Amino acid sequence: MEIRKLSDQIAVSPQITPADVKAIAEAGYRAIICNRPDGEADDQPTFGEVETAAKKAGLATRYLPVDKGTVKDSDADALRQAMVELPGPIFAYCRTGTRSATCWSLAMAETKSLPEILDATKTAGYDMAGVARRIVNGGQTPTDAGDAHYDVVIVGAGAGGVAVAASLKSRKSDLDIAIIDPAGTHYYQPGWTMVGGGLLDASTTAKSMGKLIPAGVHWIKSAVAAFEPKDNAVILDGCRVVKYKRLIVCPGLKLDWRAIEGLEETLGRNGVTSNYRYDLAPYTWEMVKQTRKGRALFTQPPLPIKCPGAPQKAMYLSADYWRQEGVLNQVDIRFMTAGDVLFGVPDYVPALEQYVDRYHIGVRFKHNLVAVDGSAGKAWFDVTGEDGAVSRMETEFDMLHVAPPQCAPDFIRVSPLANADGWVDVHNATLRHNTYDNIWALGDVTSTPNSKTAAAARAQAPVLADNLIDDIEGRSPTAIYAGYGSCPLTVERGKIVLAEFGYGGVLMPTLPKWMIDGTKPSRRAWFLKERILPPVYWKAMLRGKEWLAKPEKVSAK
Repeated sequence: MEIRKLSDQIAVSPQITPADVKAIAEAGYRAIICNRPDGEADDQPTFGEVETAAKKAGLATRYLPVDKGTVKDSDADALRQAMVELPGPIFAYCRTGTRSATCWSLAMAETKSLPEILDATKTAGYDMAGVARRIVNGGQTPTDAGDAHYDVVIVGAGAGGVAVAASLKSRKSDLDIAIIDPAGTHYYQPGWTMVGGGLLDASTTAKSMGKLIPAGVHWIKSAVAAFEPKDNAVILDGCRVVKYKRLIVCPGLKLDWRAIEGLEETLGRNGVTSNYRYDLAPYTWEMVKQTRKGRALFTQPPLPIKCPGAPQKAMYLSADYWRQEGVLNQVDIRFMTAGDVLFGVPDYVPALEQYVDRYHIGVRFKHNLVAVDGSAGKAWFDVTGEDGAVSRMETEFDMLHVAPPQCAPDFIRVSPLANADGWVDVHNATLRHNTYDNIWALGDVTSTPNSKTAAAARAQAPVLADNLIDDIEGRSPTAIYAGYGSCPLTVERGKIVLAEFGYGGVLMPTLPKWMIDGTKPSRRAWFLKERILPPVYWKAMLRGKEWLAKPEKVSAK
């Protein structure tokens, strides 16, 4: 007997025997539901036999047979009703447990999100992707067949999505392209570090999405609920269906604030802030100005995260301001990182260590933020020792800048497009999906082992565009993405360590060393970050002008 838990209220299982009932009762279950019709197999115990054993064990029962391969809407309705009427928790079974899991998935459609349902069933060993459209439709079989059809559908209108749409249009103007994204505002997220340092107004980092979608590209202002790659379909909230010939996936990352206990309740007050959110970056600057003494903590969660240098950028700019104000010696600055190095590419570490020393920063490696009590000014970290043992440490703070844990959005993580770690499974060089030939991805949600930055998306967009056009024209992909990413580390006002690197930490400077030596703090790099990169983003990258971003091509043989 197997007990596969779907929720605290119900578990499912393959076929049981009367002898299993005692163990089911001892496991705490108070009712049994049979979803398998009697007589499906010669060795199958009848429901009556199971019911007799259940009554002896004091368990309630219900017979809700579901025909093999055809879970009807009424079957889900019957299970939903039984879950209300029977004492719980409930144990349901059929031949393999699949029919019971399917009934539960459809029955829960109005009370749980699709990712929650798919995650629970996947954990229990059942793939419910085949009924995702019905779940999105409230558990009922859809009747609307009015699907929209496009040559290319792009999921996500962030940096990667808008850039690749513009790059495709510049190559093949007659492509019928649609971008799916529910957001009405597009943000220049690299600017939020400057906002948090008092160097930029937050409003300059936001523009209306409608003004940025390339001309001739359809904008579907909706959220994606699920993917049906075998049917070339994207399911939207409300069960609308969008069909495609080719799909590009680039929705960005999920900031998992809830992963840190107590954080959501105190964000934006009690000295707790983050440059990872548009509305909180100005509060970072307010806290920097208000802090004249005490302890300031800057945290970094386990990778991957958007721009792994961002937590340090906030810290260095804050420290530089306190230095200029003459209060640096009164502020105890600590960098609490879950990692075991200051920066993942060794060539840039010496320059950063100079600023750690200059600002008297206490670096704490293998310290992962797990809980916050803002009103008490306390934070808790899981600390991994040299022997691998983890202990819990408490520390007080006056200011806390948090970089939240990050992961792929739920609708990506539970989809058929994701690998075991939840990322869209693509080829590192071509950005083509490793299973579905007509699906591509770029940006933060890909499985590629590059640094997740806007600069990476800028390099990926023309590569993907070239390769997708190659595919349309019957050729194998010819463009190569070498893992380029860039992280301009703002170490003080007026100077930046310009980290540019690719796969394996290989240095990939855009400009010659005599102009900018990225391994050293530079005023030219600051000028590039402050004056050049924003217009490059708004006026070039998002418009399909690939300045300094031409793809590397496969060498002819």
